[in-house]
Amino acid sequence: MLVYLSDKSGFRSDIEKGVLEDKIQKILGHKVSDSEKQSWSNSLLYMNMVLENDSIPDNIGIGVELKIPKTAKRIDVVLSGKNNSGYQQAVIVELKQWSSAEATKKDDVVKTYLGGALREVAHPSYQAWSYASLLRNFNEAAHDSDIGLNPCAFLHNYPSEGILKDPRYGEVLARAPLFAKGEIARLRQFIIDFISVGDGGKLILDIREGKIRPSKRLSDQVASMLKGNEEFVMVDDQKVAFESILSAAPAKEKTVVIVHGGPGTGKSVVAINLLARMLQRELFACYVTKNSAPREVYAAKLSGQLRKTEISNLFLNSGKFTATDPDMYDVLLVDEAHRLNEKSGLFGNLGEHQIKEIIQSSRLSVFFLDEDQRVTLKDIGSRDEIIRFADEAGAQIQELKLESQFRCNGQDGYLAWLDDILQIRQTTNETLDGVDFDFKVIHSPNELFELVRDKNELNNRSRVVAGYCWPWKSKKDPRAWDIEMDQWAFRRQWNLTKDGMLWLIEPKSIEQVGCIHTCQGLELDYVGVILGPDLLVRNGRVICHPEQRAPQDRSVFGWKKMMKQSPDSARPLLDTIIKNTYRTLMTRGMKGYYVFSVDEETRWYLQDRVGNPATNLM
Repeated sequence: MLVYLSDKSGFRSDIEKGVLEDKIQKILGHKVSDSEKQSWSNSLLYMNMVLENDSIPDNIGIGVELKIPKTAKRIDVVLSGKNNSGYQQAVIVELKQWSSAEATKKDDVVKTYLGGALREVAHPSYQAWSYASLLRNFNEAAHDSDIGLNPCAFLHNYPSEGILKDPRYGEVLARAPLFAKGEIARLRQFIIDFISVGDGGKLILDIREGKIRPSKRLSDQVASMLKGNEEFVMVDDQKVAFESILSAAPAKEKTVVIVHGGPGTGKSVVAINLLARMLQRELFACYVTKNSAPREVYAAKLSGQLRKTEISNLFLNSGKFTATDPDMYDVLLVDEAHRLNEKSGLFGNLGEHQIKEIIQSSRLSVFFLDEDQRVTLKDIGSRDEIIRFADEAGAQIQELKLESQFRCNGQDGYLAWLDDILQIRQTTNETLDGVDFDFKVIHSPNELFELVRDKNELNNRSRVVAGYCWPWKSKKDPRAWDIEMDQWAFRRQWNLTKDGMLWLIEPKSIEQVGCIHTCQGLELDYVGVILGPDLLVRNGRVICHPEQRAPQDRSVFGWKKMMKQSPDSARPLLDTIIKNTYRTLMTRGMKGYYVFSVDEETRWYLQDRVGNPATNLM
């Protein structure tokens, strides 16, 4: 998305006519507050002053609020053109109206007044640099072409001798210089140094239209990250969370940190970065999940670079702490904390409570949590439970939040729409109109498979998943079919038969179907989702049927007993588990979803609710 694009002449004309803010609001498509419009007006007026020089070509491209791929973040201003050698150049400008700021002990994190309170945020130069890095790493037009990306920050109200220019921020200031009050001429020269010939905004359009092709993947880079190399650039709230947790280690007193974040907000990215940095500090740190899928994928990627014992000691199951000595670990990083169980062991008969045991075992325990991804009746990871046991242990408690959306093409509107159609919570997103995302309702499971198979040919990053509504026959008989739909002459096996939890990286597993137990905590590009008979729509109402789950599915084990003992509390809990299952399956993808339901009325309900999305086919 790009809310405004023009050249210098058009930009200056819109400023002088007073129509720039109205044009921006029209593109955004929603009413903005007077304070936000005033912010645009002030900052862009100062940008206009910067451009008032004959050395800056009239046809230099000017883009406002360019959306960064894979995130919900936008670059304030992008200027484009060519240098004297004819190479394409872009200047990225992070605009702030700050008049004051405070330093913190955290690397590249500062404090300033936002929303009526003093808050910790990333240093403006770090923001600008991280945005440029994201373009280099995720935008094909940026990382495949010989394009110069030159970030900076412009704080026109901030004193030039302020703390933001302190030598402690020297490294990030070298990557992205900060221009303050009275430094318009310096910023102007920065632009002139890189752009001498305008392009009318062509490069900005190329970046906007550039295919999203991440150049770095978490699972592919764990090995080098474990050696202390940060392979991912963390953006805004991710950086703040990372530095906040890092500053707590080594913990002098027992400390518990809860990091809240929805699907695709970078919980695992922060966790693995923290693991690498903690190990670099020679702290005894481990990555913990109840779900074995991410642990096995990481182990497979690391094989050959680390010994098997080293791998197994770094990636632990959440049930490994029933007999651990108090404070044995310096740091435990608990990903997918909502999946924690009360008891441990194969038969659920060991230990007292996983949350309590993890807190007891470590000086610093970090829980990455999304309560909306609770998908079994045994999942007990919740904020209230974590705080209860932290209080019992006398621990200091800190809560952080991740909001930047990286999955689902960075579309918060898609997530709100998904919650609305599944009737998890009511939102105003009744359709996907205007949402730049590839979402299709498919009326045949065979067609769905063909679409996903075609996408998978690109990079082995697409798979089909389904609700666990078909028995796992192939577990005992490798020749048996698990998912059979005679109406469509469709037959497939569950993925666990051969590839196990590695089905996401085994090329031949594209012919199999995954379930909630083998994809939670991991991500794909395109996902085909089969909705089983456990979730149906009747007269516009979503109705859940736990009896339609397969006998092998332990997600709802014991539901009949619960219904007999306490039907009033059991029914909403079962509905939550089933709805959350499909919410999780439909938030594994970064680029798009193809969805099929075994029920015709449900398919048409979904089709009606899609509307006319602004799909971005890749």
